[in-house]
Order: sequence, then C-alpha cells, then structure tokens
Amino acid sequence: MPLKKNTPPQAENSSRRQFIKNAGMAAAAFTIVPRFVLGNGYVAPSDKLYVAGIGAGGKGESDIAAFAKSGKAEIAYLCDVDDRRAAKSVAAFPKAKYFKDFRTMLDKEHKHIDAVSVSTPDHNHAVQAMAAMQLGKHVYVQKPLTHDIYEARMLTEAAKKYKVVTQMGNQGSSGDGVRQLVEWYNAGLLGDVHTVYCWTNRPVWPQGIEWSTQKAQVPKELDWDLWLGTAPYKEFVDKLVPFNWRGWWDYGTGALGDMGCHIIEPPFRVLGLKYPTDVTASVGSVYVDEFKRGYFPDSCPPSSYVILTFPARDGKPPVKMHWMDGGIQPERPEELGPNEKMGDGGNGVLFIGTKGKMMCGTYGMLPSLLPTTKNQEVNVPQTIKRVPGSAEGHYAQWVEACLAGYGKMEVSSPFEIAGPLTETVLMGNLAIRAHDIRKPREVKPTESNPNPAPQYDYPGRNIKLLWDGANMKITNFDEANQFVKREYRQGWTLGKV
Repeated sequence: MPLKKNTPPQAENSSRRQFIKNAGMAAAAFTIVPRFVLGNGYVAPSDKLYVAGIGAGGKGESDIAAFAKSGKAEIAYLCDVDDRRAAKSVAAFPKAKYFKDFRTMLDKEHKHIDAVSVSTPDHNHAVQAMAAMQLGKHVYVQKPLTHDIYEARMLTEAAKKYKVVTQMGNQGSSGDGVRQLVEWYNAGLLGDVHTVYCWTNRPVWPQGIEWSTQKAQVPKELDWDLWLGTAPYKEFVDKLVPFNWRGWWDYGTGALGDMGCHIIEPPFRVLGLKYPTDVTASVGSVYVDEFKRGYFPDSCPPSSYVILTFPARDGKPPVKMHWMDGGIQPERPEELGPNEKMGDGGNGVLFIGTKGKMMCGTYGMLPSLLPTTKNQEVNVPQTIKRVPGSAEGHYAQWVEACLAGYGKMEVSSPFEIAGPLTETVLMGNLAIRAHDIRKPREVKPTESNPNPAPQYDYPGRNIKLLWDGANMKITNFDEANQFVKREYRQGWTLGKV
C-alpha cells in the first residue's frame, strides 16, 4: 500500500534496522505497529487498521464495535464530548486513548491513526470528517453525511483530492435487498420508472415545538461548548442530548435527514439519479392553542411532504420522487392485498413503472414485486456481486478497503455516491425551511381595529423551487439559498479543499 501523504520523511527513508528500532520503541504503546509507518508497500502480518472514533456513544458505540468485529481493525483512539455516552466504549476498548476534543486528538495522534469514524450530531460531521481527510485519513461518516448541501459537495471533492477511502453509514447500501431491486429493474420488469414514493413514520422525537426557556445545569461529564461546535451558542437545556437534537435545525436535519439516506438510497441507486431540478414542499401545522398556529422556524416540522423532480437520463424519462414523513403514507397500490404490509409497516419505497411496480422497506430490505405473487413466478439471474454479510458487512467492507488502499477495492457508499445522495436529501430540507420564511405585511390601523395583529406573507410557499445543481443555487427564490450553506460559530471553519 502506498504511503499516505502525511507520512514523515524519515519513515520513508528509514533502513530496516531503523524500522526495527522504531517498532520496538512503539511496542509499549501499540501491540501492532500502525500500517503507514511500515514503509512503502510493506504489509503488517496482522494487517490491522488503526481507527479513531469521534463519537463513542450511541450509534458511534455500535459503529466502533462493528469495525472491531471485522477482526482487522484496532480501536486505538476514542473521542466524545460526553463521558457518560462514551463509558461503554471506553470499557470495551481499555487500550484506546480517550479524548474530548477531536482537534486535540488529531493534532497529537494523527501519526498513529489510519482511519477515522465520525458518529456525532449532524452539525459537526463535516468539520470532523474534513479535518481527518486533510491529514490523509480514511473516513467513515454516519448519515446524513453532512448538515448542509455545501458541506456535502466539499466532502465529496475532498475525498477525491486527498485520495482516501470513504463510506457513509447507510448500511442498507451494502444489503442484498437493494441489489435485488437493481436486478429486477435492469431485467426490464418495471419498464420505465417515472414515479417513486418514499415514506417514514419518523420523527419519534419532538418537532414543531418552541425552544425551552427553562435553563438547566450542564452535566459535569458533558463539554457543552464542544458539543455545540459549529452551531450558534445557546444555553444548555434539558432533554436536548443525547437524542432530541435531531428536531432542531441548528443541530439536526429532521425526519428527512435522519431516514432519507436509508430510504431514498434504493431509488437513487436503482434509477441512477443525480441532482434534482426542482422541489416543492408542504408541512404539517402546529397549533399552540385552539385558534393560533405556532410558528417555530428553529424546529423541524412534525410532518412534511416533499416532491423532487429528476431529469431524464440515458434515454430514461424524468422521475418524480415523493417524500412523506410524520406518518403520512401514499395510497396503497391496487396490486397489494388488503392485509399485506406496505413497505416494512412504518417505512418504505414504492417504484411505479410503465410495466410494473416494486417496493421495499427501510435499507432496501424486504424487496418485493407487485403483485407479490410475482416473487414466486419471476426468476431473474443474479448479476450483482453481494457484499459478504449483507448490510452488516458494510463496516468490514470499509475496513478491508482501507487496508487495500485508495482505489483498490469497491465500497457501497463512497462519498462520490453518498455526497449527491445527501445533497438530494438536504434539498428536500431546503424546501421545507423555505416554506417557513416569512415577511411582515403592512397592516394599517382602522377606527374599528386601532391595534391590528401582525400579519405575514410566506413567499416560499406554493411555488416550485428551481435548482441549479452544478452551482448549488435556487434560481427563482434567492431567500432559500441561505439554507445551502450556513455560517459557523466564530472559531470554527470547514477550511478549503
């Protein structure tokens, strides 16, 4: 494997004698010497990948455990802003050195790290992944890849520039289900697909609510300033961490951001979609009392309905993709029996073509032709290689690819695929947020109404937003472009690719 760019010059020129000396000195800290210090083309007998986990609790905990389970990854470093969340990972990997600030960890230990896993709240994904890639580290980043469209584009470009192995944490992209869907589509069973419905029963956390005015004591184990990271400073409030941040735009990306990379990925892959050309959105209302609708633009809505249009490609017709969350579901297809489950019961995808229909659940699981009797009648040859372990093999696949080196092995969700997919998901969020842009309307007092209540216009509603994907810009409603790229809190930067 070629040396990474950050390899110290002395490591490249060291003699075998110097290498043995250096390896012996490092033995006290590492049972196995990190691969990149072994010299150009040298592969350690154990072939271990030294991984640093940024985000060691929750999903980060399971991600780290899955890398270790591959048998070829050494969890060498752990980083989390909340000691409570990290406790199980710290206990599981007692040899791993622990940090609270990922910047300190990368600054001090980057010479001993091969790859970095990022599993933190959405608003900090990009800065953490970019910092690792700029040091030549392979990265695994939880879905959604980023919080903003601009960030997704920058990470996609960075992966190419720094020549690192990348993978987004949408494990369904490694599953057998999505490959079965592709094979059915390629066999012509559906004809030309023109409409896709995607839906989820999320959110399962509060959305469409007012920010709490009740201040709370910051737990001693939590570094609140580091948790906020790129987001605007706010006083700590109870019940925001470790999970309910998903419903606030400063930190999360709502139901669409949470589940979209799992549910939109199958049609994105099956149909070979890229950037949408336009988007419309409507959202569920929130009433704070019997007569007044709540207006909480900092909070994601309780439900939304988004329609994205994808252009014709390679002789295939344009595609309309419908996204529904908050429990909204599309009309049941006539071909589905009255007692048959649609999708997986709470989430799903429905493909509608000129010759047939098919559906699946979350992660592309439970693939099925419609009517379901076709599944026993149709026998399409397997043409796509399966990932060992299916969706669970997503983690080991990335580890193996990192060990092989950039460009040597295929992964299911590299940033060249995950980036545009994430941009599509976040385009839906842009439309949702544009829906709540409001401007005061002039209301003149009258004799009968000397103190009129404020009234507003909502210019982002009831219009189709036109998207210039190449330039990341809405062309017909400039106010919406504020959601393409947000301003980071002072002291934080993504840096240049």
